[in-house]
Amino acid sequence: MLRKLQTGTWIPAWVPESTLTLSFLLIFCSMVQSATNGYDGSMMNGLNILPSYTDYFNLNPATTGLNTASVFIGGVCGPLISGIMSDRLGRRPAILWGSVITLIGVLLQTAAQDIAMFVVARIVLGFGTAVSGISGAVYLSETFPSRWRAWGVGLLNDFYYVGALIAAGITLGTGQWQSTWAWRAPSLLQGIFSALCIIILPFIPESPRWLVHEGYLEEARIVVAQTNANGDLSSPVVLTVYKEIIDTLNWEKTMGRTMSPREIIKTPVARKRLLIGSSVGPFSCIAGNIIASYYLGPELDTAGITNFNDQLKANVVLNVWCLGCCLAGTQLSARWGRKPTALLSQTLLIICLFIMGGLSKKYVDNPAGASNSLVYGDVAAMFLFQGFYSIAWTPLLTLYPPEIMNYSIRANGVAFTNLALSSLALVFVFIMPIGLANIGWKMYMVNASWDIVILGLIKAIYWVETKGRTLEEIDALFEGEKHSSVPDVEQVRTGKDQINIRAIEEQLDATVETIKTK
Repeated sequence: MLRKLQTGTWIPAWVPESTLTLSFLLIFCSMVQSATNGYDGSMMNGLNILPSYTDYFNLNPATTGLNTASVFIGGVCGPLISGIMSDRLGRRPAILWGSVITLIGVLLQTAAQDIAMFVVARIVLGFGTAVSGISGAVYLSETFPSRWRAWGVGLLNDFYYVGALIAAGITLGTGQWQSTWAWRAPSLLQGIFSALCIIILPFIPESPRWLVHEGYLEEARIVVAQTNANGDLSSPVVLTVYKEIIDTLNWEKTMGRTMSPREIIKTPVARKRLLIGSSVGPFSCIAGNIIASYYLGPELDTAGITNFNDQLKANVVLNVWCLGCCLAGTQLSARWGRKPTALLSQTLLIICLFIMGGLSKKYVDNPAGASNSLVYGDVAAMFLFQGFYSIAWTPLLTLYPPEIMNYSIRANGVAFTNLALSSLALVFVFIMPIGLANIGWKMYMVNASWDIVILGLIKAIYWVETKGRTLEEIDALFEGEKHSSVPDVEQVRTGKDQINIRAIEEQLDATVETIKTK
């Protein structure tokens, strides 16, 4: 059963009463950024292997890097306005406009006649996916109930491999075509995720936290009820969540917190949140997966697998493996915690990089005499590496930053995280083919060395654990206290603590009346 809701924006909403149905719709809509990015990475992996693509543009290592990395130019520009768009227009409208811009980029990329047009198209594409992706991460973190947040927000980036798997299969099929449609068809089909997102948007609500901040208090309570208790406005869990939101955002306004981008560096606490939350982007970017995400062909060349059809098949298998690993990692993040999962994944990555470097060196020293066991051992290490990366960095990239940021800096803080990620990715994606061509196996050793530094930073300096807390309860880790008098939501949900429903209702009525008269 659908219920029409006021959204505070020009986009209407007819939302299902069922919490489970609504949760599936939330994931399905917000998958646009990760699925599009995953499709893009796998598609470019496939295209960089295809002779029909490389010959059409007459590519060399520099232009290959430019064609591939140009999407991150848009990825750098998108975060500059995406936080502001999400705060001012609403989370859903920002997702919509990001999806529309992505579709424009897809059409331009499909019609590209030369390198210049292809690069411009990918800049537009990167801009659109950045806007929709940042808004999607903020939106999901604010709308999903805390007990499902690890899965709800983690799956946003896990869909990277859904898109990647689809692209790998498509490029494997079209790779046999003897025309430019061998690469144009995969480019065109990239727009399917954005189109699906636009179709679903009218059937999901606006973020309850955005609604409260904009003064749509009753509408926010209805959304909290729909996402937590099948629309039951009097549920103890709903009242607890709603009061936490009301109290915390009221406290932020009382303390003079604004939605200005400058807020992310205004206070010591804000700077600490920004430092921790935004570290996920750079850490995940330089962990080493860019080699296999965009340049699997050259990587497999170093291991002795040079047939382009075999490389395309390896691309398909790799994405199936990574999808399974990131789903397992999402479960680990939910049950074990964000920080332990990151430490485990990073340790395994370091081990794999050193193994890959050693095996690749052995192959390069004597390619003609390399045994099959050496070749397949190197490939196995590459696959293990990508799987270990997916365990932590895939779900945490979208899950951890919006958890760390409080409401007034959340959209702009997540945007800054993506800006840092895209800036580094732009550099790394461009230089990786050049590095692989010039120093080969040594790239793995260099990468492993800085991964050791990242491991130390996560363990000793940076990260805090957010598992089991609502976004408002995470404030206690930074501010020293929660800014609401109600018990923690999970304590109420599990029956370990109880609330006086009548007293909470009276407090809410008084607080709402005070807010409305300001």
